[in-house]
Amino acid sequence: MSNDNANNAIHDAVIVGSGPAGYTAAIYLGRAGYQPLVIAGALTPGGQLVNTTEVENFPGFPDGILGPDLMDAMQKQAEKFGAELVYDDVVSVDFSSDVKTLTLDGGDVIRARAVVVTTGSSYRKLGVPGEEEFSGRGVSYCATCDGFFFRGKPIVVVGGGDSAFEEALFLTRFGSSVTLIHRRDEFRASKIMVDRARENEKITLLTNSVVDRVNGDDSGATSLTVRNVVSGETSEVPANGVFVAIGHTPSTGFLGDAIALDADGYITVDGASTRTSVPGVFAAGDVVDRTYRQAISAAGMGCRAALDAQSYLNALGE
Repeated sequence: MSNDNANNAIHDAVIVGSGPAGYTAAIYLGRAGYQPLVIAGALTPGGQLVNTTEVENFPGFPDGILGPDLMDAMQKQAEKFGAELVYDDVVSVDFSSDVKTLTLDGGDVIRARAVVVTTGSSYRKLGVPGEEEFSGRGVSYCATCDGFFFRGKPIVVVGGGDSAFEEALFLTRFGSSVTLIHRRDEFRASKIMVDRARENEKITLLTNSVVDRVNGDDSGATSLTVRNVVSGETSEVPANGVFVAIGHTPSTGFLGDAIALDADGYITVDGASTRTSVPGVFAAGDVVDRTYRQAISAAGMGCRAALDAQSYLNALGE
């Protein structure tokens, strides 16, 4: 037998993933007396907000709060109400029977009656020099989070889909200029979004172009080295804010085919609920939500997942 804490115990509720959705689910399930186990991740407990500096749009903090501080407070609140945290990653699951099993990277096997998946998604990155170095100091993956910081400064958006155009249009209210860079001369975005951008005098569309490097200094990002893929010529584009909008990858690889996913790997849920295709398995946050992707909407969904799980557990006990 492995040295796990679960061969002898079946947990009522296990939450896979931390972040606003996971911690909120843990707070609700903890207060309901279920002593949830949170498998918080080995490297990045707290989700994307631990890599964020100032969070100004989470209700209740008129002066803003640092992302890591917000996640730390949520974690403490979950633990106060009886949640237990395990810093490991789930590598595989078996949801085929009433008692679900989850195998961790360290070899432990966890068993649970109800499982809430809140593993989030990760931003696709450009993978160019300077991107990591200036992440949080000019390079951002969320316009609604960070656009405000670049008031009156040149901004670049990289991408060609609807979300890239939405970000570019949103950022015109802050930036002195917005340049949208796309590697092809055609866009995946809907025609209406492209037309709106073309009509906006603040937006410049730079097509057949890729970012080769993010340049900057101690104050943050200052420009991009951009290469035209047709001519091969490079140029410098001024940019204090660089918004990368080339999509997200939901963190669902460990699930295999245990529950229904859509074509892009997001977990599908039943209507406005958090119920997945398997009874007793629920999902919340960016692993489900491809539209809003905000800390507050993830937290709200974590609450709903906990209440859905509670209803399921109540029915089991009857």
